[in-house]
Formats: sequence, C-alpha cells, structure tokens
Amino acid sequence: MLPLLLSMSLPAMFSMLIQALYNVVDSIFVASYSPLALTAVSLAAPMQMVSISFAVGTAVGVNSLIARRLGAKNFKEANAAATTGIILAVLNWVFFLIIGLLLSRTFIAMFTDDSQVVEYGTQYLSIVLCVSIGMMLGNMGEKILQSTGNMILPMLSQLFGAIINIIFDPLLIFGIGPFPEMGVVGAAVATVFGQICGMLFIQINLFVRKHAVKITFKGFRMQAQIVKNIYAVGVPAIIMQSIGSVMVSGINAIISIAGVARDLTNAYINAFGAYFKLQSFVFMPVFGLTQGTSPIIGYNYGARNKKRMYSAFRIALIIAFSLLSAGFLLFQIAPEWILSFFASGDTAANELMLEVGTPALRIISLSFFFAAFGIMFSTLFQAVGKGVYSMILSFARQLVVLLPAAFLLSKIELDAMWYAFPIAEIVALLLALVFFAKLRRKEFKMLDAQ
Repeated sequence: MLPLLLSMSLPAMFSMLIQALYNVVDSIFVASYSPLALTAVSLAAPMQMVSISFAVGTAVGVNSLIARRLGAKNFKEANAAATTGIILAVLNWVFFLIIGLLLSRTFIAMFTDDSQVVEYGTQYLSIVLCVSIGMMLGNMGEKILQSTGNMILPMLSQLFGAIINIIFDPLLIFGIGPFPEMGVVGAAVATVFGQICGMLFIQINLFVRKHAVKITFKGFRMQAQIVKNIYAVGVPAIIMQSIGSVMVSGINAIISIAGVARDLTNAYINAFGAYFKLQSFVFMPVFGLTQGTSPIIGYNYGARNKKRMYSAFRIALIIAFSLLSAGFLLFQIAPEWILSFFASGDTAANELMLEVGTPALRIISLSFFFAAFGIMFSTLFQAVGKGVYSMILSFARQLVVLLPAAFLLSKIELDAMWYAFPIAEIVALLLALVFFAKLRRKEFKMLDAQ
C-alpha cells in the first residue's frame, strides 16, 4: 500500500507545492508593488476562493464517482460521469463570468472605504472571475485523470500553469522589457493566463491520449441521476471550500470593525492574508496527498476491500501528521523571516505587519496537529460518498465554532482571536471521530474483510 500511495500522491503533492509557490509569489510581487495592492488582493481572496470551490468541488464529485464506478467495473457510467463533468465545468464558468461582471466592486467595498484599495480589488477580482474558464476546465481534467490513477499528467499541467504565472507576474506587474506596467491588473492577467495554459495542456492530453475513461459528446445526453451522484459529493465539497472564503471574509470583517486605526487594520488584514498564502506551503502537499489517497479509498470501497481501504487511510494519516508537524515547527521558529517576504517599500507598514503577524502565525499554527486528522477524515468521508459528513466538519470548524470564537476573543484583545483556530480544529476532530465510529459500526462493517 505504501508504494501505491506514494506513486499516486507524490506527483499531486509536488504539483500542489508548485501551486502554493506561485500563489505566494503572486502576493510577494503584489506586496512589492504596493501594500494597498496586497490589502486589495487579500480582500478579493474570499470570492476568488468561492470560484475555486465550485471548480474543485464539482471535480471532486466527478473524481469520486468515476473511482467508485471503476472499482465496481461499471465503465459505461464512469465514461458518462467524465463527460458530464466537462459540461458542468463550462456551466460553472458562465456563472462566475456573470458574478465577476456584476458584483466585484460591491464585494470589495463591503470591507473597506479606501478608494484605492476598492479600485485595486475590483480590477483583480473581475479579471480572475470573468476569465476563470481555465481554472474550471483545468481542475476538471486533472480530477478525471486522477480518478483513473494517472497522477503524472495532472502534475505536469499544474506545473506548466504555475511556471507561466511565475514568469509573467513580474513582467506584467512592474512592466519589465516590452511589457507595460499593469500593477494589480498584471497580477490577475498572469494568473488567468497560467490557468488557461495549464487547462489547454490537460484537455489536449485528456482527449488525445487513451485512458481508462472516454469522453465523447456525440449523441451524449446528461442524466439527472449522474448529476445527482456527482453533487452528492460535489455540493458538500463546494460548501466546504466556500466556507473557507466565508471564514476569511468573517475574519477580515472582525478586523475591520475592531475600531483600530486604518493603518493597523490594513496591517492585520495583510498579516492574515500573508498567513493564508504561507499556510498553503504546509497544507497544499497534504491536499496533494488526499488527491492520491481518495481514489485508492474509493476504489477499494467500491471493490468491498476493507483491509486495503483502512491501510490507505492509516498510512496517509501518518504522512499528513508528519507534514503538518514540520509546518508547525517552521511557523514557531521563523515567523518573522517568512513574513518578511511580503515586505513593501513602506517601512512603517512592514513593521506593523511583522508586529501583528508574528504572534498570529505562532498561535494559528497550534491548530496544525488537529487539522491533519480532520483533513484525512474528510478525505475518507468524501471517497466513500459521505460528503455530507465532511461538510458538517467544515461548518463546525470554520463557521459554527471559529467565527463566533474569534469574535468573542477579539473583544478581549484583537490578537486573542487567533486562538479560535486551534479551538475550532479540536471540536471538528471530536465530531470526525463520532462520524467515523458511526460508519465503522454500520457501513464499513458490511464490507468483506480481505
């Protein structure tokens, strides 16, 4: 099981690490351009996360259904699920095209009255939403291939898109060589251009090469039952990831109404935005691990092989815990150093961000130990078609517990609100154990032990 898990997960872990790198590099370049630009991009992040949630959540639903149908040797429905997934990805893009055109400025203006921040944020958000077709189809193509056990092509797709983004970020933001200085607009253009390049790579390989599933639109008609099966896992996955955007917006709102000076408010928002980018270096490899683990669990669940299903879960949990423990040590030992990458030309703004960001990173990282268990239990629930359990965990972690706790703690002291993160993870872990015990007593007990 360990060699299989590593062969499935390492390419995805590597590609997710690259994904984290270009997310961070994007913010580093934006911060160098202007601290207000970093504030704007941080405020735009929640809505951008919602669009990503629809892309990834729908693709996760397709991935889970294909893996289970392949495990049950139902190839016809696996093919239909893959074709349906492509159509759903295009429909998701149309939805966010409309959102980007109509609501970008309104969303940014909810969190700040600084006209320059509103302008920067509107420019960035409208572009990444209206041109999200690359992200939608790219994620879908990657998840379809991952469900068949092909982890290399999805890795290469993300690597290709990330490299394009990293190359064009400084060129378009600062106007290097023949390129015009576009500032925040340049960061957005580089992002969507990288996504489109990655999407073209994965879609060409998906349609040209032979795979375990076949996509064909000739004579194809969408089936309500397949869409229902996709979103039985996909909707909880969408909600889970969208809850993250609500959480970020909620934390930004708590900071905005705290009654501190504007420069200190911006420092807190920038520090939290920087944390959110930095933690992706720790969590993205774990999410890559879940991409390799989920099809293995789903396949063995469909094949009724309980022993191998449990084995995949245990090994993945040990790896996830090790990765997040390493992340905890980094955030405890060197928070000032990693925050310094987001420094701008404004010395006073840099000092303020370091002052508020250093304790934030140390406190929030206490949650990493518990998050390892929460992430892997959520992966298990999604893989066996129990995405609702994962959704409930996310609600508990990021809405029901985290935001109220953060709000109450902020009334004591603004820095105290960061303790809401470990508190919420502990509660979510307890819930996960209850759900796992329920599945083990009922559904898992019915599987053939082999």
